[in-house]
Amino acid sequence: MNIHEFQAKELLKRYNIPVPDYFVIRDLDALKDIDLDEAVVKIQVHAGGRGKAGGVKFAKSKAEIKDVTKRLLGMKIVNNQTGPQGVVANAVILSKPVDIHKEFYLGAIIDRDQKRMSLIASTEGGMDIEEVAQKHPEKILVLPIGMGGKLRMYQIVAFNKFMGFKADVAKQATKLVQNLAKAFYELDASILEINPLVLTPSNHLVALDAKFAIDDNALFRHPGILEMRDPDQYSKAENAAFENDLSYVSLEGNIGCMVNGAGLAMATMDIIQHEGGKPANFLDVGGSATKERIAFGFEMILSDPNVKGILVNIFGGIVSCRMIAEGIIHVVKERKIKIPVVVRLEGTHVKEGEKLLEDSGLEIIAAVDLLDAAKKIVSQVQEVI
Repeated sequence: MNIHEFQAKELLKRYNIPVPDYFVIRDLDALKDIDLDEAVVKIQVHAGGRGKAGGVKFAKSKAEIKDVTKRLLGMKIVNNQTGPQGVVANAVILSKPVDIHKEFYLGAIIDRDQKRMSLIASTEGGMDIEEVAQKHPEKILVLPIGMGGKLRMYQIVAFNKFMGFKADVAKQATKLVQNLAKAFYELDASILEINPLVLTPSNHLVALDAKFAIDDNALFRHPGILEMRDPDQYSKAENAAFENDLSYVSLEGNIGCMVNGAGLAMATMDIIQHEGGKPANFLDVGGSATKERIAFGFEMILSDPNVKGILVNIFGGIVSCRMIAEGIIHVVKERKIKIPVVVRLEGTHVKEGEKLLEDSGLEIIAAVDLLDAAKKIVSQVQEVI
């Protein structure tokens, strides 16, 4: 789950990581209580590239602060992170400008290749870290974070040397990087990023911007962070899925996907793409899918007007393929679905499930395996188009 920059900064402050003072503004009336003669005004959306989109402005007077805030509130940003529907800024933050001597990058991620938490640091802050890693890998330092979110002293020494921190700045950096690793671990983050981390002319380190995402599966341990979720940053279908404990992400294609299991869902999307189609969504109905969840999944998929066909790919482990077949038959009849529906079942009671689909009298297309299913749904959708 993503949260806004101001919420990420709130979490950083709890771990004694220095951030500039900021004010969250949701309407112009709130400006009456703020005494700033100049400010950096930034839209609050769950997407990067805010500056490039015109969502970050420097205002040099009270009148300009009000004018910029008025223009940025309600601003819609559309880029490759938001999808074509975009996201709207219902809040901005105002911060007093910070004098910058040097910018750095500091973050922590789950390194799935190495199966560990990793700290990432760079002397090149304020830039796309992926671009820096590709063009200037020598400017990237990666250090493993130990269990409990701890860094060893030799790692901290290496970090300070790499970043060029000395004397009092090195002392600040030591506490900051230790606290960041601790926060990353204790808050079950999937990414925690400070970009840029700045050094001021008076030799103070400040986290100027922050990005935080928490593992959805760990939210039950962090009810306070769960309350930070902003439903306005998600589509209606994504909010409905969240409320019903389903994993759903809308995409730009026209083939709706209903799968049980995140890995299988990813494989399904990949093979649809490989066969020349475009998935319209990621939808994981879970390993214990029920008739009701299947019906709700269809409703979410069909709420997307771009969907021209549906691929159901279910592996019956805990769940019975017979029950899944009953759910599919019920919703296809009830909704009188006219677009192509291809179903691939495998696992527990698969023969019974396939027999139910075959005897239903409905135009449900059976597939023998995943490749066959992908070929059939792509072919059917191309015919519809």
